[in-house]
Amino acid sequence: MGKASSLSTKKRLRESLKRQARNKANRTRLKSEVKKVRMTASSGQDAVKMLPEAYSIIDKSVRKGVITKNAAARHKARLTKLANKA
Repeated sequence: MGKASSLSTKKRLRESLKRQARNKANRTRLKSEVKKVRMTASSGQDAVKMLPEAYSIIDKSVRKGVITKNAAARHKARLTKLANKA
């Protein structure tokens, strides 16, 4: 842990570390799913079937505050465009 003197700053530090770990896990899951769809589309396979799962993870990331609503819309639009092209 870092330097913290009062009880409240120690608690804030614990909370922020916990949130940081949770956000990192969610962000990693999001990036992995997006990458999986992109790899499937680039290999010429049917990536359209993978879109509902990717959409679900993107929407969960918005609800958890990992990404914004507009970022989610951008991810979805780009994935859809890529999957339809492949």
